Amino acid sequence: MKIQPPWLAIATICSCLGCASEGSRRVSDALQYRSPHHNRASVDTAPKVQPQLPTVTDAEPVVIGASGVIENRAFNAPSLVVAAFDSNSQSETGASDSKTLAAGETTIDELVNLALSNNPAIKELAATTQKAAGFRTQVGLYANPVVGYQAQQLADRGTDQHLIFAEQEFVTADKLELNRNVQNEALRAQLHELEAQRIRVTTDIRTRYYEALGYQKQLELIQEFRKQLDKGYDLAQLRLKAAEGSKIDVLQTKVQRSEIELIARQAQARYEATWREIAAIAGVQDLSPRALSGSFESSEDLIQWEEVASNLVATSPEYSAAQARISQAQAELRRHGVQAIPNVTVQFGAGVDSGTNSGMMNLQVGAPIPVFNKNQGNIAAARAEYCRAVMESQRIEQAIRARLAVVTRDYQSALEASRSYSTDILPTASEALSLAETAYKAGEMDFIQVLVARRTYFESKLQLVNAQAQLASANAKVNGFVLSGSLDAIIDRSGSDSLRGLTFSQQ
Repeated sequence: MKIQPPWLAIATICSCLGCASEGSRRVSDALQYRSPHHNRASVDTAPKVQPQLPTVTDAEPVVIGASGVIENRAFNAPSLVVAAFDSNSQSETGASDSKTLAAGETTIDELVNLALSNNPAIKELAATTQKAAGFRTQVGLYANPVVGYQAQQLADRGTDQHLIFAEQEFVTADKLELNRNVQNEALRAQLHELEAQRIRVTTDIRTRYYEALGYQKQLELIQEFRKQLDKGYDLAQLRLKAAEGSKIDVLQTKVQRSEIELIARQAQARYEATWREIAAIAGVQDLSPRALSGSFESSEDLIQWEEVASNLVATSPEYSAAQARISQAQAELRRHGVQAIPNVTVQFGAGVDSGTNSGMMNLQVGAPIPVFNKNQGNIAAARAEYCRAVMESQRIEQAIRARLAVVTRDYQSALEASRSYSTDILPTASEALSLAETAYKAGEMDFIQVLVARRTYFESKLQLVNAQAQLASANAKVNGFVLSGSLDAIIDRSGSDSLRGLTFSQQ
């Protein structure tokens, strides 16, 4: 049976369209599979371990868990959306995670793990990092071939010509590889930003933990001192009834009791507010205050701050991200430098000429000539972007040093206070209290002087706890690369697929 050329061409084109429809259907199925309503709990099941930044290569796409943990495993469709969740699923997950905390005292590691699993900024950065990985794949894809049917002289019966053709644009100067290099650096910068965000969350949780632990210890001291004041107040009333004391002793004791009650209410308010901050950073709404275990971790060794500053800058993921942006700008400048080299478009066709009843073949080769548009505007913009990236890197370096200077001030101040109270003030106050109580029992000192000695000793212990909490918080900031702001707005720098459009649009 002889197949007419028009029907053969139509069948070929429909076959190609059918393949495209099948690919679209698979994408639609993958998106449906990744819907948060089908698998809400998946965003919080990533392993809670410290991530290691992998070498970014095209052969090993990066997959990131919902908590920001980078997973080196095969790339598949469901993993593309790593932060797909709605507000309801986030609330449900946060509530369940808060219930997983130990029933007794809560440790700092439990709070950190809880925050790394639920902080929304980490999930947001994980999503933008996955976007960068997707763009890196997209910008390196080749152009689809064009298949078509062409007919001529259809009005002249017996002289009509029918042609099936295929057209392909061939990219020159390794533009697609250069595209991948640009987006590869963007992905590398995003990975460093993700690690920096995890450190921000960890540091904020640790500093709030030490603040809450300090208020908890202060409340314990207040409760202990309150019992002594209650005994003192009862004793003052008994002495007044026995005509051994005066009403001044009773009133003075009552004033101190009122002052201690005020200090207790203020400390309780600060304690509860700090726990609300912890709950917000952790992304868990129903996290209520609970007893904390642990102690203040700090080092009282002499610190060489200039050396610390240099090490922080060299190892900070924030600074590493800025360096990756410089590499990205360099790669983009190289990419725009070859844009003017024209691509080559080749078209080949074969068909039949009904007039001569013979076959025919056509070959067409073309390329745009860069006469007017030599991409000079984009080259100038890329040079400016490189200069901006270099200056941004210098700004970040100085910002790290400035933040460290503030932490240095707080650290040194808290360290001096801790040393002074623990080695001098508190032992002296304890000795003064002991002597005052002995003298009072011997009738050599009045009751008010004993109250003053007790109050001095109590306030010295409060100040020591406060200094230890500030010192531990400052130490946590240094260990956390002086990064904070775990709930600050996230800037999406994942890039785009615009370079691919530029590659195939040279006009």
